Amino acid sequence: MQVGMQMNFNSVDLLIFVPVVVILYWVLPAKFRWMLLLAASLFFYMSWNVWLIVLIGITTVTAYCAALLISRSRTSAVRRLWLAATLIICLGILVFFKYINFILESAVGVIRLFNPAQDSIVLNIILPVGISFYTFQTLSYVIDVYRGDYPAERHFGYFALYVTYFPQLVAGPIEKPGTLLPQLKSEHKFSSEDMLAGAKYLLSGFFRKCVVADFCGIFVDKVYADLSSANALAVFAASALFLFQIYNDFAGYSEIALGSARLMGVKLSKNFDRPLSSASFTEFFRRWHITLNQWFTQYVYIPLGGNRKGVLRQLLNTMIVFALCGLWHGASWTFVLWGLAAGFFVCMENLLKRPLRSLCERFGIDVRSQGLRLLRQAAVFVLFVFCCVLFRAQSISEIGVAFRQMFTGWGLGEEYFAQAFESLGMSSVQFLLLAVSLAAMAVLYRFPQETDSEKLPLDAACSRVNYNSTTAAFIYGVIAVAISWLALLAGSDLSGFAYFQF
Repeated sequence: MQVGMQMNFNSVDLLIFVPVVVILYWVLPAKFRWMLLLAASLFFYMSWNVWLIVLIGITTVTAYCAALLISRSRTSAVRRLWLAATLIICLGILVFFKYINFILESAVGVIRLFNPAQDSIVLNIILPVGISFYTFQTLSYVIDVYRGDYPAERHFGYFALYVTYFPQLVAGPIEKPGTLLPQLKSEHKFSSEDMLAGAKYLLSGFFRKCVVADFCGIFVDKVYADLSSANALAVFAASALFLFQIYNDFAGYSEIALGSARLMGVKLSKNFDRPLSSASFTEFFRRWHITLNQWFTQYVYIPLGGNRKGVLRQLLNTMIVFALCGLWHGASWTFVLWGLAAGFFVCMENLLKRPLRSLCERFGIDVRSQGLRLLRQAAVFVLFVFCCVLFRAQSISEIGVAFRQMFTGWGLGEEYFAQAFESLGMSSVQFLLLAVSLAAMAVLYRFPQETDSEKLPLDAACSRVNYNSTTAAFIYGVIAVAISWLALLAGSDLSGFAYFQF
């Protein structure tokens, strides 16, 4: 059952919903604004399915009560008891709705080794949208209260708003209580700088999603629908385009979330910092889905011992975290393999970093040279494209087909390239449009942050770039035209955000 519409972040409904909420927010007295935002957030979430409010309600009440009980408990044993109860309830809900069918199917797979006639078990359980994100956010709150890093919030309304805040509810960023709660409780003043920054993030986000990500997705789906007939170039190109697709899909959502919140004076955490320019896998994951990686670092990696208990323990902890990160992305062995592959590359970097640096010094190679960095960037990109096969494939057998085609079907000549374009379903005009769209990514990263005073350290180079009003107006115009063009072509057939399923 739905309220009457499903407010995807690239839907017309949202383009009406956000301005209405923003106008009411600035019109209302400050003491009533939290009520408006809570009501709007609950309405937003129920637009997907009314009954989902029950699950998020259970998680919210559990975390709220547990934090209060932890803060009032005088013994560590009681505090641990309430923390354990919260973990069991919240993670239990997450595991049941996200992984029950995966668990049963895996169990059946083991049984089939001894009884090949065993039938599959399929449960028709709908995955609640955004459950992984709001579960992790509530757990970070309870754990921070348990550690004494943040005081328990006694105002239930503000805490409920922290959990359900609509700009980042269904796909993050995952906000720590110390980052978001004080902002939700503050009396914000109307600022033209916030409005301009918010509008820029929204425009950039819509362009990333509606133009770049969806355009790349057309060719990715074409190849992966018939991998066995595609040559190596087509499979590699489709996998590379999938990397651009998933990046711009999620970065686009994140920028729309940042923009929507910024229009009300709230600064959400940035989730991406030019990950595709990384020169190592370690650097890549510092720049990609930043808040999720920080969550796993603070609440899983460090409690496991981090890098404090020797090299072997560090490598094991790294592999555990990446396996869990892969499983977080989806209830499938393909995601687990993706996590293990990414973790393997990170571990290899940690093991080989010092020997390779010593080798470069011996041969007089400057490890900080631009040429070597470009070579490393290219190597990381190619290796991550291979990892993307694991992420995009629907099954282990499809992974096998993709790699078989990728490593056995290379060739040269006009006919070979024509075959690749045919598999992609790409015309010369589409190729040109795709090249322009991908080239625009560099510009898109810079201009939303032109008025943003809180830049990430890795964005220092971009912060020096200033666009005059004419250039900015031109960029906005191009983006507006691109969005309008896509809307005319797509009509009402909207492509949802991939990370909503997580």
